[in-house]
Amino acid sequence: MTDRRDFIKQTGLLSAAGIISINQLAMAEKAEKTAYTPTHSKWADGSRLVVSATMLFEAGGQPDNAPSPFPPNMKPGYKDLPAATWYEYGYKEGIPRMLDNWDKLGIKVTSHIVGSAVLKNPALAKEIVDRGHEASGHGMTWKDEYDMTYDDEKKFIKEGLDTIKKVTGQTAVGYNANFLRRSENTLKILQELGCIYHIDDLSRDEPFIIKVNEKDFAVVPYTIRNNDLGMIDLWNFSPDQFITQVKMDFDQLYEESATRRRQLSVTFHDRVSGTPQMVKAATELIRYMQKHPGVAFKRKDEIAKMTLQDPTSIRE
Repeated sequence: MTDRRDFIKQTGLLSAAGIISINQLAMAEKAEKTAYTPTHSKWADGSRLVVSATMLFEAGGQPDNAPSPFPPNMKPGYKDLPAATWYEYGYKEGIPRMLDNWDKLGIKVTSHIVGSAVLKNPALAKEIVDRGHEASGHGMTWKDEYDMTYDDEKKFIKEGLDTIKKVTGQTAVGYNANFLRRSENTLKILQELGCIYHIDDLSRDEPFIIKVNEKDFAVVPYTIRNNDLGMIDLWNFSPDQFITQVKMDFDQLYEESATRRRQLSVTFHDRVSGTPQMVKAATELIRYMQKHPGVAFKRKDEIAKMTLQDPTSIRE
């Protein structure tokens, strides 16, 4: 196996004349990882890299026999009782544990909340907002929107947003469609209802601006590669694998953020990341990120507002 020194020799980075030494290369790499000057930031507030953490509040709003870790082999007409308890864990243990952990770590997150879950656990929804986190729309129930009529979709979205406002007192200004499957009318409806951003876009690693109804509208991108539901529940990653993958994403984006505006998105679902092992994993990840100069944890409404006010934001 070729080691790093041999590779450098073979590729010409280390010549016989000693153009660059191993020590010089190591010092350059260290400087790249640690150097940070706010005046060179691509973010308006001086941050080097912005981390956007999401906490999904869906448990309690799911339909009967919703997908779960159990095999989908229930006979028609019967309720999957163990699956129901898996979802109950999300609001009985998961979100309370994550809320305590966010406080311990000193960060604020965005919580995309299903309206029917709010109605089932109003005190918990209110607590999320009272602790300083953002309540964002996530529909009234677990239902795709791509095939809804304009009027049906507007009623569906508005009901969810109104429920959040009524229970928590906070006006939701952002939105996440179920499985990101919005319709061609979704953004028009969101703009009409007073929202300023959505996240159902995987196309960039930084926020950008689009025109909706001839007005500016922010896109705060999502990522499925750092989504706990995919990695832990569907792909059977271990918490250690989750940590490794997100750290690798962070390290690369942090390096790029020396010259480009970069955002890292990480998603935590109530019944998945509210488990003891995943809270420990999140703690390790966030503390690792917090050791890097210039890293800022922001709610998505904060990111959207900063993007809309910044004349250097990408426009599409």
